[in-house]
Amino acid sequence: MSEEKSEKQDQPEESFAALFENYEGGRTERVQIGERIRGKIISVGKDTIYVDTGTKIDGVVEKNELADENGTVLYKEGDMLELYVASYDGNEIRLSRSVSGAGSLHMLRDAFENVIPLEGKVKTQIKGGYQVEVAQRRAFCPMSQMDLRPGNSADQHVGKSYHFLITQFEEGGKNIVVSRRELLKREQQEAVSQFMSGLEVGAELDGKVTRVMPYGVFVEIFPGVEGLVHVSEVRWSRVEKTDEVLHVGDLVRVKVLSIEKGEKRNGVKISLSMKQMTGDPWDQMEGRFQIGEKIKGKVVRCAPFGAFVEIAEGIEGLVHVSEMSYTRRVLKPEDVVQVGQIVAVVVKEIDIPRRRISLSIKDAEGDPWLEVAEKYRVGWSVTGTIEKKEKFGYFISLEPGVTGLVPISKIKSSLKPGQIEKLKPGDPLRVMVEEVHPAERRITLIPGDAKEEEGWEQFTAAGQKKSSVFGEKLQEALQKSKEKS
Repeated sequence: MSEEKSEKQDQPEESFAALFENYEGGRTERVQIGERIRGKIISVGKDTIYVDTGTKIDGVVEKNELADENGTVLYKEGDMLELYVASYDGNEIRLSRSVSGAGSLHMLRDAFENVIPLEGKVKTQIKGGYQVEVAQRRAFCPMSQMDLRPGNSADQHVGKSYHFLITQFEEGGKNIVVSRRELLKREQQEAVSQFMSGLEVGAELDGKVTRVMPYGVFVEIFPGVEGLVHVSEVRWSRVEKTDEVLHVGDLVRVKVLSIEKGEKRNGVKISLSMKQMTGDPWDQMEGRFQIGEKIKGKVVRCAPFGAFVEIAEGIEGLVHVSEMSYTRRVLKPEDVVQVGQIVAVVVKEIDIPRRRISLSIKDAEGDPWLEVAEKYRVGWSVTGTIEKKEKFGYFISLEPGVTGLVPISKIKSSLKPGQIEKLKPGDPLRVMVEEVHPAERRITLIPGDAKEEEGWEQFTAAGQKKSSVFGEKLQEALQKSKEKS
């Protein structure tokens, strides 16, 4: 009996719950501010009209919202209406013909207290901001609260309709201050959160340069989201000054390298790369250049041991100081080249695995010793410049890169050795070629006025009877013979 009684006691509760659910029709859905709903007029009161919203709470719309130009309301009970949810506080749903419909001060107060956006139209620009019409009432929007960033012109918003938040509601609605910026920030934060949730390392995006700094550039990849392209990630080529390569407003294509927690506005630090959008130039180096090939490049930096020359974007080769000149001894690269200078070089060695290329400037200019055998034959007389005086002899510069030696013993054989000894570096001296050894880069010279006897013995021993000097001496001997006869 007790069990039967218990079942009878439980049954009414279950039946009541079921009846209540059927009575409510399962309408538990909440409405959203700004939502457009279609409902039937339940009743028409003195100042308000009640509408079935399809939820547990009926909607209320002021009659003047539905009146014509003469103030007459043509709707009656049972008519269907399409209206917008203007406010909702859990107990009452206020409706309007439009989100920015006329509404009442009560609706505006609800929008202020519940931080509900309303549509307003910018009527004119006034001192410090704009006059905005919201729900047929005048409001003020400060200049700083109209947009996230300053626009190109202050009057660009006049005549346009936007959504605003009421930030100040005083004096019974006589003092209404609105802000579009706060609403844009909220919308931006939501959009940024959605964008960041789908952002992954390796993503390729279009962006705009917003700031140029010495260490890199900031690129906006989404409204409110910026990433840094470090100076080392701008190009495969070395970039010394970012402002010479990129400018604010430039549109660029970037690749996401990393996403880390940071102190930025969106709470993350995004590293980007521009150069990663193109392949590593060293990956395409095979067969691109040939050893012995003469090409042009740009000097990008100098080091104590040589200069680095960029021969293609991202491809640098080293010109060692020993490869800079045939014509002079180079102690530092700056004596021959300067950063930014375009120079001709010859490829001497390529090591792709180690990413090294050896270059030569002096080979590109040409080795002056290649033509020495033709230009300076034994017995020929030439004029050189004293380059350096040593105890064992004088070094004579015949041309840039070609230097010969006059041994001290040969200077003493001169007809006027005292005059030669008085000469200083830089002074000219007439000499004759005694020996030429191009392979060893060695030329032995004698003074141009060396004693005749030694001169004859030298050239006879060398077998150079056809030399021009020998011919001259032969002519002189013949002339003397004629005079004696």
